[in-house]
Formats: sequence, structure tokens, C-alpha cells
Amino acid sequence: MKIKKMVCSKAMTGFFFDDQAAIKAGAVVDGNIYKGEPMTPGFTSVRQRGEAVSVMLILEDGQIAHGDCAAVQYSGAGGRDPLFLASDFIPVIEREITPLLVGKEIGSFREMAKLVDNHIDTATGKALHTAVRYGVTQAILDAVAKANGKLMAEVIADEYGLSVSDSAVPIFSQSGDERYTNADKMILKNSDVLPHALINNVDSKLGANGEKLAEYVKWLRDRIIEVRTDDSYTPILHIDVYGTFGLAFNNDFPRIADYIVDLANIAKPFKLRIEGPVDMGERETQIDALAKVRELVEAKGSDAEIVADEWCNTYQDVADFTDKKAGHMAQIKTPDLGGINNTIEAVLYCKKNGMGAYLGGTCNETDRSAQVCVHIAMATNPDQMLAKPGMGVDEGYLIVYNEMQRIISLRK
Repeated sequence: MKIKKMVCSKAMTGFFFDDQAAIKAGAVVDGNIYKGEPMTPGFTSVRQRGEAVSVMLILEDGQIAHGDCAAVQYSGAGGRDPLFLASDFIPVIEREITPLLVGKEIGSFREMAKLVDNHIDTATGKALHTAVRYGVTQAILDAVAKANGKLMAEVIADEYGLSVSDSAVPIFSQSGDERYTNADKMILKNSDVLPHALINNVDSKLGANGEKLAEYVKWLRDRIIEVRTDDSYTPILHIDVYGTFGLAFNNDFPRIADYIVDLANIAKPFKLRIEGPVDMGERETQIDALAKVRELVEAKGSDAEIVADEWCNTYQDVADFTDKKAGHMAQIKTPDLGGINNTIEAVLYCKKNGMGAYLGGTCNETDRSAQVCVHIAMATNPDQMLAKPGMGVDEGYLIVYNEMQRIISLRK
């Protein structure tokens, strides 16, 4: 079966683009906006609407396969590609992808995805934006599935020698700034991992000596015990701190490790994961820093885990962080890896080499990219998957949970 035509449409994401540099520098929250001057190239305000592009491939038999090109909330930060605006990139997609796909026979997903992921933009001489590669390869996976009468998860499993899971992958919910109200939603829904908490500012969220976050972890622990309806519900506490430990403690790794161990003790009986304790501003020093923090935490006999995020963007980054034991778990931030073939391979690399695999992404994705990522999760079986998009909990959780349950039920 051939691809007859490609159609693109502008789309909205489930959240916003935020200028992380400006936020770290002290941009002030005012309602649902940030007041301050943007610092990252391309941003016209510290927070602006999230945009995406839907790519639809019309097949010979009239079926329509589609995927969504989307970029992370903190675009342009931590070595990532720049801001992704629909009006700027639809012409790029039409110019570069149409000759690659339209009129071509649908073959294997891996071959077609590699063709797109390795394509060099004829206008710039550079790789296509990660968001473009992300969305187009989603559409390719859907096209291969539709052409062969299979689920997308089954296509992945067949091509990579895997088995589709017959049970749900643990779901990680994120709260945004509503870390108290949204934590209640997560507990009521029995989220496996929670709450993310968005600790991205020292003064307002962490505290100069970490006292504000310690207070929050204590509240969260007590709230779970109070609200849960079954004592067997023991979620993992996963908190993303955006390098603020390094800012507060001047990148003093022994002090940071001590603080993480203290937080883990407060969190008990629940397990604690800390994502991004430091941001060293550069890939190699970030690897060294997370490896050192992991070593120090383990030396203290703590079961707290460190999660890599900043500067761990590409498949090669994930492999290098894994090889150097830079953390206990890597967030595989799906839009940052470009083609979803890279996401699949990154999960498998982590699992093969003793690194926790967190199939992540961003609140700034769409319902469609989240659904495709569920199929990746069910085929590759990572340790956890992010509920996305959005920061409202309910919407992202239902999209991911419902797609998992559909796959499980259809395969029975």
C-alpha cells in the first residue's frame, strides 16, 4: 500500500512553552502567566501558547494515519532544539517530507523512520527539528499499522523482537504549580508515581536550605496515608527539581546527597526519586555530576534514586548517561529524541544496561503524541510512563490510562 497524500494542520498542545532561563532568573508568577523579560532566543514572552503540527498521511485505501509534531515545554533549554511554532514549520514539513513519503510504498517502520530521522533539511543543511521528526515518525508508525491491520504496539513488538505487555505500565502524573490540589487528584486516581511538583525556583519552592521542599514532602507523605482507601497503595514520590539543589547548595555534591537522603527519610514509607538535582550547563559535566551524586547517595545506604533529565536529550545522550551510571533512571524525553525509533531504542538500551527507563515527554504535547507513546510503552515495557499532556492531571491521565486499557483489552 502506498501513501497517496500528506496534509498538515496547525494544532494546539496541552500546555505552554516556558522560558526556563527566565524562570530560574526570577520571573514572577502572576495568575497563569510569568512576568519578566524572556531570555531564551525565539521567546516573545516568558510563557506563550504551546503549538504543534498534525501530520496526516492519506493511504491508497482511504485510511488516514496521523501523528503530531510537538516540542517540550522548556524548548531551547539544556541543549534542546529551539522554539517550535506551527506557522514556521508547516512549510518545512511540506517541502522536506512530501518527496520522502508521498507516492512511496509503505514498508517497515524502522526503515521509513530512519529515512525521516536521518534526513538533512535541503534549505539549512542541518537535521530537521526534533519536533518534525517526532511527529512524522508517529504518522509512519500509524501508517504501517493500518496497512498491516495491526496495533501500533504490535508493529513495534514484531520489528524489534519484543512482546506487547499484557498489563499496564506504571503511570507518572505531573502536578504543575498546583502541587497540593493536584496531588489529591493523583491519590484518588491511584497514580503509580507522583507528583512531579515543578520545583523550579529556589526562593519560592525549594527554600534557601531546602526547607520548603522538605515541608512539602512531609505533607505529601501524610496526605497519601490520609486519603488512600487501601493501605496497599504505595506510590513512588518523583519530584523534578530543575537543578535547584545545585543553585541552593552551590553544587556541593556531598551536601546535595545529604539533603536527598534526608528527603528520602521524610518520604518513608514511600520511595523517593529526585529528577535533575543539578544542572551544570553542559553535557559532560552533567554526566560527571549525576554519577557523583548517585555514588554519594548509595554510599549512605539510601534507596533514593536520581533521575537524569537536562542534557540527556538524544539517544546517544541516554546511552552515555547510562554507561557512566549518571543517575539511577533516565528520562527519555520523547520529543527531544526526534524520531520515535530513537525513543524505542533508548528504552531498550536502558533496560539492557541496568538503567531505569522513564518514558517521559512533556506536558506540552498533544493527545495524539501521548497515544502513540502508550503503544511504545506497551511494546518496550519501561519502568514508568508520563501521563501527558497538560498539567491538570485528569486529562493526561485518562488519555494514557485509556489507551493502555484499549490495547490490553483488544489483545485478549
